[in-house]
Amino acid sequence: MVADAPAGAVPVPIRGALPNRAFTALFLIELWERFGFYGAAGLLVLFMTQRLGMPDHRAVLTFGAFSALVYGLPAVGGWIGDRVLGAKRTMLLGAMVLAGGYFALSLPFEATLFPALGLVAVGNGLFKVNPNHLVSRLYAGQPSRLDGAFTLYYMAVNIGAAASLYLTPEIAQGALLTNLPEQYRWHVAFAFSWIGMGAGLANYMMMRGRLRALGSPRDFAPAGMRVYALVIGATALGALLLSQVIQHTGIAAAVVAVAGIVVLGVFARLLSTCRPEERGPLAACLVLTVETVIFFLFYQQMSTSLTLFALRNVEHHLAGLAVPPAQFQILNPLWIMALSPLLAVAYGRAGARGRDLSIAAKQASGMVLAALAFFVYAGSTRFATGGVVSAWWLVGGYGLLSASELLISGLGMAMVTRLAPERVRGFTMGAWFLASGIAQYLGSLAASLASVPQGVIDPMRTLPFYFRLFLGLGALAAVAALAAFAALPWLNRLIRDAGPITASSPRASP
Repeated sequence: MVADAPAGAVPVPIRGALPNRAFTALFLIELWERFGFYGAAGLLVLFMTQRLGMPDHRAVLTFGAFSALVYGLPAVGGWIGDRVLGAKRTMLLGAMVLAGGYFALSLPFEATLFPALGLVAVGNGLFKVNPNHLVSRLYAGQPSRLDGAFTLYYMAVNIGAAASLYLTPEIAQGALLTNLPEQYRWHVAFAFSWIGMGAGLANYMMMRGRLRALGSPRDFAPAGMRVYALVIGATALGALLLSQVIQHTGIAAAVVAVAGIVVLGVFARLLSTCRPEERGPLAACLVLTVETVIFFLFYQQMSTSLTLFALRNVEHHLAGLAVPPAQFQILNPLWIMALSPLLAVAYGRAGARGRDLSIAAKQASGMVLAALAFFVYAGSTRFATGGVVSAWWLVGGYGLLSASELLISGLGMAMVTRLAPERVRGFTMGAWFLASGIAQYLGSLAASLASVPQGVIDPMRTLPFYFRLFLGLGALAAVAALAAFAALPWLNRLIRDAGPITASSPRASP
């Protein structure tokens, strides 16, 4: 946690061959960090229901509270990286805290679950936005290289996610390391998240020389032991407090409600105090934030209701291969990697002909795809045999939902950044992060509506719970899509006045 640059160094854009070597260091630590995170997060709901015996509603709401913190805390981590320690130091501290959280998850004691989740939430908050910041500084003033760098960086995120979502369910469900007693399989699977994060840290330490001249301004200023002690103390206290928030659903709901009031208060204050020419773009930011909340409500189903649906009502075979229930989540990064280049080509061709859709139209189209995804899931229940549906229905639904992610989440943060006036951009981005966290909890709240009573294992009895949930979510997405299309003329005018918008990758944001 000491500056890697010589005393007096000035952070400047790096050119020539060095950016490729520096980028590789950031690429690999992000890959391993996402390997750790998705490997653990993909198992949590099933671990709580199958191993710990939690009722569905408590498991999904606990996961929702955890996800809300994971998505909301990067705003704090970004502030620490900008104003206190520096992006590079904060990234390294976050990686260490994450490794500690995954290690605690790997311990075969029920009592370590919530402290571990508190550590992971705080660690992700410290880590997540700071590598993105470093990549953007690495190619400052080189827009074409920056676009290419973030495309590759995005692939690192999805490679890490796909690898861990393949590996950890195989271990937890006994397909790998078959001689392990059942009570230890889950914890060994979680241990691979810790091992992955450890590999990322080892990789960073070996390659840190490549990042010597890279960092935010605070990285090149001495921090002092007092500052380190304050940040580390606040991290430990935060993890302890958050472990209590996560395990008490009533407290979590109150925290989410307060966060929602804060988000609305931020926008109300900005709209009432901004200059007249800023009011339109800020209003568009508010609409975007609402759309983001709605989308992430659907996105949260992948780790909650869709995983429980896969456990109880989906064939555990696909193309002749055995697929553990949690492993179906791998479909999301695989679809993202397959669809991203196709969309990039489509955007390029449409742009060359002057027919590219506006960002608002793309997001409205994304809502249509989300609606279709949940109608596919709901429709699959009508083709069930003995309460069990073909796994191919999940493949198709995940494809539609992943395309929706690319059209909504993939462009959302860039649009907020572009439309918010520079003097209040930090405020607005913080509100966007908070709204994303709120959406994760609301998504779990929606998933809890399909909670199956404990002891009910007959697929014919569990199937109606998921049919009603998926049909309702599809209807909500359809209404949201109609509202988004109705707002297109107004949003297009505001976006056109604000200037061009550059895409960002969905998984590269927290």
